[in-house]
Amino acid sequence: MALTHFDAKGDAHMVDVSDKAVTSRMAIAEGWVKMARETFEIISEGRAKKGDVLGVARLAGIMGAKKTSELIPLCHPLPITKVALDLTLDADLPGVRIAATVKTTGQTGVEMEALTAVSTAALTVYDMIKAVDKAMEIGGIRLVLKEGGKSGRYEAP
Repeated sequence: MALTHFDAKGDAHMVDVSDKAVTSRMAIAEGWVKMARETFEIISEGRAKKGDVLGVARLAGIMGAKKTSELIPLCHPLPITKVALDLTLDADLPGVRIAATVKTTGQTGVEMEALTAVSTAALTVYDMIKAVDKAMEIGGIRLVLKEGGKSGRYEAP
């Protein structure tokens, strides 16, 4: 399989999508922030000194999706039509599970926007509560589902 972000000389370049069909596209990504039980309880009981950890992280994830082309050098700026983040407290982790759904109608997909949304939300959870738990772990960030475009549907195993 050829890598589309490199030209014939091997130099990185932005892919020309002008000849691609405009289709509905959607991507879902996920990840998690694992933390100490005490940190989890602070968040779940709403006692974080900086405020609503999950609410702020949700907004940060939305902003991250919208700014993806400014952060990832070869991403196209896209007219995003939907960004939704679901941040769920998981006592078994213990921590926060994050899922992001991003949609557009365009000539290229929104996988990077969904992954950036999850990453930004996870980093924000860390930032909001790092004063009490610097050992938090961010992980599991991956594409779960992608629909639309020439390559069609992808679903993670």
